[in-house]
Amino acid sequence: MSMFGDGLDAAVQKAFTRPAPKSAGAQMRYLVKKMKGTRAVAQMLRISQRTVERYVKDQIKKPRPDLAARLEREVKRRWQPQIRARARERAATTGGIVIDTRARMGYTAPIGTTDESRVRHLTVALPPQYAARLFEAQETGAGDRELKEIAAEALREVYFQDGGRRAGSLEEVRFTDVEHLEFEL
Repeated sequence: MSMFGDGLDAAVQKAFTRPAPKSAGAQMRYLVKKMKGTRAVAQMLRISQRTVERYVKDQIKKPRPDLAARLEREVKRRWQPQIRARARERAATTGGIVIDTRARMGYTAPIGTTDESRVRHLTVALPPQYAARLFEAQETGAGDRELKEIAAEALREVYFQDGGRRAGSLEEVRFTDVEHLEFEL
């Protein structure tokens, strides 16, 4: 489970103009149509092709919780691709992205400065170039570690250094023990 990746997806999903299919049958039919066949859907969801066909025909209505979660995640990943692309494009070029997080943060700085790691709750608007980097990294399959590094670098620049107006000698922001993380476009 990717906290940063899921957070970025959730932010983009708020831009959807129509709700994604809710029932298991509707979700399965949508995926079969998108992926052009039941075999591809069965392999992706790690279930039998026959099971997929039974959901499509509404012979099974209630999936196990783990399958229900996979089904919803895969549908939302594919839902309204043009709107998702537009939302990402807007964030990466003009709008930027807001990160709301509660995590342990500290930094590496010269001796004698307060670099103590402590839990902070921050809501920071990150400029478009960081939104672009986060979405690019996510699209190329970056894991949580890489996404966290980009977010930490963004927080160093925007929050701790205030765009270069203070703490110029900060080398690295440590961003650990993330308790809460949300992105907003």
